[in-house]
Amino acid sequence: MRKYLKDLTNLAGISSREEKIREYIKSNVANKVDEITEDNMGNLICLIKGKDSSKKLMLDAHMDEVGFMITRINEDGTFGISPVGGVDPRVVKSQRLKIEEKISAVVNSTPIHLEKETDKVEQYESIKVYAGFSNKEEASKKVHLGDMVTFDTTYYEENSYAVAKAFDDRVGCSIMMDIIDYFFENNEKPLYDTYFNFATQEETGLRGTGTAASKIQPNFAIVLEGTTAGDNPENTPDKWATHIGNGPVLTFMHSGLVLNKEIFEKIVDTAKKLGIKFQYKMRTAGGTNAARLAKTLYGIPAGVISVPCRYIHSPQSIMNLQDYENTYQLVKQLVVNTPF
Repeated sequence: MRKYLKDLTNLAGISSREEKIREYIKSNVANKVDEITEDNMGNLICLIKGKDSSKKLMLDAHMDEVGFMITRINEDGTFGISPVGGVDPRVVKSQRLKIEEKISAVVNSTPIHLEKETDKVEQYESIKVYAGFSNKEEASKKVHLGDMVTFDTTYYEENSYAVAKAFDDRVGCSIMMDIIDYFFENNEKPLYDTYFNFATQEETGLRGTGTAASKIQPNFAIVLEGTTAGDNPENTPDKWATHIGNGPVLTFMHSGLVLNKEIFEKIVDTAKKLGIKFQYKMRTAGGTNAARLAKTLYGIPAGVISVPCRYIHSPQSIMNLQDYENTYQLVKQLVVNTPF
């Protein structure tokens, strides 16, 4: 359980640059599945054949994380960046970054002694990334436009919590790998032919999953996510989307989609039968690959199950480990023995 989560979150891979995550997953599951393929978008699709091959179930989790690209090399040797995915500039100032996983850098921030407008929200145009170069010529020898930039964060656990970057959505990838391990180690088969799609480019417009689904042509799907908690200490409960420690998050609607009622109710009933504590996502902002699936082929019905993560899309996201385990148990039961 969770033996892949640390490695997955420590790896770097923004949208369109998921190759290291894909290779890590492939190296750990290739001999445990019946088929493994990659498509033109870079999705990694793993098949475990089921007891009933008349239906296809697709599990989906995206490999990409939010991050940045180098979009400017300044005369003073610093860099300008633009976000890849939704990253609030307020969480970027003063942070440590990695450029192409090789070069350490720090984001500028004016000391409070010199900044009177402390409530001013910085924009990306004012952000400068410093990596120790003295001028543009020196910097251009090591760093290039379009280079990947990610938060320089290392996974750690303490008590019943974990802190890392990229829980969105390496937590979903990790759970799918755990489920593949379950079938392999127990010599068991899922109920239906089950396709595990490790998707690309979710953070930049839900781009990868539709391509994979067109190839798979599933009857139904379950999307696994790391989702917004919103239970920040400064927020009142009416602003909470979910709460870490309250179990898997079940989504009935989000931006761009009302989820399939039959699948949603099947997930709820299964959680109740297992005695798993769960919660509903109470704010509808944000979207998932389920919205793309609804627009693919004939419209693929899907459910969404998520692990709540506080401070998502930031360098330090917090997850409750019991939430992870309960999400794994719920998804495993749905795949092993729940008819749709």
